[in-house]
Amino acid sequence: MNYESWRNGFLTFCVAMLIGACQQGANPLQDKNDLFARDNILAWCIVPYDAMERGPEERAKMLRDMGITMLAYDWREQHIPTFDEEWEALNNHGIKLQAFWMVTGLDPAGDPTVERVFDFVERNDVNTQLWTYIVETEEFRAIDTEQKVEKVVEILAYLADRAERAQCQIGVYNHRGWLGEPENQVKIIDQLNRDNVGLVYNFHHAVGHHERFAEFFPLLVPHLMALNLAGIKSSDSIEFYGIGEGDAEYDMIRLVLESDYRGPIGIINHDHKRDARQGLLIEMAGLEKVLRAIGED
Repeated sequence: MNYESWRNGFLTFCVAMLIGACQQGANPLQDKNDLFARDNILAWCIVPYDAMERGPEERAKMLRDMGITMLAYDWREQHIPTFDEEWEALNNHGIKLQAFWMVTGLDPAGDPTVERVFDFVERNDVNTQLWTYIVETEEFRAIDTEQKVEKVVEILAYLADRAERAQCQIGVYNHRGWLGEPENQVKIIDQLNRDNVGLVYNFHHAVGHHERFAEFFPLLVPHLMALNLAGIKSSDSIEFYGIGEGDAEYDMIRLVLESDYRGPIGIINHDHKRDARQGLLIEMAGLEKVLRAIGED
């Protein structure tokens, strides 16, 4: 066995032992009535972000064995041929396809990526959330705020109509930029006023938001479909970290706990070089660390 294999195996063992030890006591992740219960945990960023490059069957088995029952499916071009296989594997192993990744430009009606996603959900009668990232082009950045709002409302109205026919929902995904600012998102959602359109808020694309999180998060809650966690350091305005490795996410997670939000909590393995299983274990251990820390304050 080479050193790299030994190191990865040892790290996985240590994390598993840590989680096992936590489970012997009062563990918030295992409380069925808790927002952070294992059955409310959503796996995200584990398809292209997986050093093991698992296929659909391996991935579904991994989630089942970990006790994670929901997947948000992110994908790249190479995954298109296995969309149907992924759907079948998830169903066979009792994993809910909670969300499916969708990227669009300013003209969704002519966007081939949008067509691929709707072809998949319509062909397989999949009812899920379509987490939607709208690419901010130079053309979009050049227009004023009101024009931006009108354009995004136009894009989302088209997508919402198609999603409604497929019995799906649209989740507007913050990915930094103008559209990644929560105040802009709320303005758009309010103006659009569609029952099947909401928000997906990501800590890893919200670096710098921590200073005003207490102000805007209550405005997001009524529209929030999912909340994906990460670590944030108040001294770093560029990078994100693992849950529990920052300092700002502690207060942010406390505010989430105190809010009325009761939807899915996403954990991510946003690292191409890390085994997705190992990454999820590490993030769950980090979440447990945060929950214990804020519970002791």
